[in-house]
Amino acid sequence: MHIHPLIDDSATLAQLCARLSKSRFIAVDTEFMRENTFWPELCLIQIADENEAAAIDPMAPGIDMAPLLELLVSNEDVLKVFHAGGQDVEIVYNLTGTTPHPLFDTQIAAMALGQGEQVGYSNLVESWLGINLDKGARFTDWARRPLDKRQIDYAIGDVTHLAKIFPMMMAKLIKTGRGEWLEAEMEKLADPANYAADPAKAWLRVKIASRKPEVLGRLKALAAWRELEAKGKNLPRGRIMKDETLADIALHPPRAQADLAKVRGLSTSWAGNDIGGRMLSAVAAAEPMSDDEMPARDDRKPGLGREGALVADLLKLLLKIRSRESNVAPKLLARNDELDLLASGVRENLQILQGWRFEQFGRDALELVEGQLGFAVKNGKLKMTRTED
Repeated sequence: MHIHPLIDDSATLAQLCARLSKSRFIAVDTEFMRENTFWPELCLIQIADENEAAAIDPMAPGIDMAPLLELLVSNEDVLKVFHAGGQDVEIVYNLTGTTPHPLFDTQIAAMALGQGEQVGYSNLVESWLGINLDKGARFTDWARRPLDKRQIDYAIGDVTHLAKIFPMMMAKLIKTGRGEWLEAEMEKLADPANYAADPAKAWLRVKIASRKPEVLGRLKALAAWRELEAKGKNLPRGRIMKDETLADIALHPPRAQADLAKVRGLSTSWAGNDIGGRMLSAVAAAEPMSDDEMPARDDRKPGLGREGALVADLLKLLLKIRSRESNVAPKLLARNDELDLLASGVRENLQILQGWRFEQFGRDALELVEGQLGFAVKNGKLKMTRTED
């Protein structure tokens, strides 16, 4: 594989993208910094196909990134391969308003091949290629220039190894008939709705010990206000206000701006400055949350109770057995909340009762709940056995 020097000019980048646009797939990775900003600061993009690889410097003066972004989001003929690509996809979304498509995530694929639920990149490379990666450059300040050869080599290695692993994974997925299992998972990862930082939904990330409509209404207003402040100042949300403080103010709203001096987690200057005034205005304008916005209760599993909880435990035991037998990560087969819902009597809109999940696990899970399957020990191993009518 030909490894290019660091690309920091528009002409070379355009030529690379023209060649890669004819590839069947490209491996993609990014290096970024986000400790001190709301928006992740893109510092490096690495890209490779089966023949060539390069690192691109998006911070280079005057470089035109349009050919690369077009390749990532507009070229439907080239599959984009990531590993644990959520944050990489988010960066592309922030730059373009859409996501790379079609895409493939090797961490998700690894679940279908029995490599665990969140296999790290180093472990993936070691298991497929027998290579132990040098992790010395992991904590590089990627925004600092110039980057030395060791840093660039480390970064490019992420895509050169991925470009070798992907065809091997695909061959095994095809051989085992599990490739089609992943199509829906990859489409979820590529859904632009996952990456839109909607201020109106920011409250969903904040934990609060209340279901009172007026409290949740204030929480929604405060979270939206913080989101806009953080975006406008390009600061992490926690630099504006920590979640704990935000929830506390939603629960116990101050009566006057002067009272902000007494709020734990806020600077006393908020009692008289503009940001304190804007925050208090958001609280004052908050309306009780409407019924259709109220979050579902954690105990939304109707009639679960003690007996239902035991049934849910049996389903989780069945999941372990089927996961072991099929060599598939349990998380790919079923989520615990769906097992609880099934145990409580819910049958509609459950992924485990649809498609390949039903064939691999859901049918047995349903039969267990309905008394048609049971557990037995045979030759010292726990097995499922069909019960007599």
